[in-house]
Amino acid sequence: MDKTHSATTVAEIANEMDLLKQSATDPEAFRPVYEKYFKKIFAFVRHRVGDKMTTADITQQVFLKAWMGLSKFQFKGLPFSSWLYRIAINECNDYFRRTKKMRYVALEDADISHLFEELTAEPSLEHLHLKLPDILQKLLPDELHFIELRYFEKRSFKEIGEIFGISDVNARVKTYRILEKMKKHFHEN
Repeated sequence: MDKTHSATTVAEIANEMDLLKQSATDPEAFRPVYEKYFKKIFAFVRHRVGDKMTTADITQQVFLKAWMGLSKFQFKGLPFSSWLYRIAINECNDYFRRTKKMRYVALEDADISHLFEELTAEPSLEHLHLKLPDILQKLLPDELHFIELRYFEKRSFKEIGEIFGISDVNARVKTYRILEKMKKHFHEN
């Protein structure tokens, strides 16, 4: 556990680990964990899928798989939520693979302005709006997840690393490599 965690955070994590251990034999013990993360996972999935009914189905699958796989979860200093996000990413990827539907990406000016600054020094946001959907479509699913987590959901490199099970330094390096790839696509047209 790194030194930046406060005592309450450490206590919360310990309490959550106790609930997860109890959940293996008592499903009702999983309820507080479910209630704590449901809205966050639902929003995470909704941002990717777009459709409320499909989002609800996928979110339900995420928690079902998490609960059924509790025996596989090993605490390694990362919060349980990181494991949930990883399951959510996999469930979304499975959904798109199964249905052959296009991946949904919500683009809002407020969310993409920082991404725009990373991609170009040009003053026209309109120019980016025209190119960005095509650029995002050229990314691999995991690359798109990195960009969404960093620029659209404003997550730290530490959080991204936790979700993908990598160090925050590795998350930063991967994100900047993806940005370089995006810059090349941006300047191709």
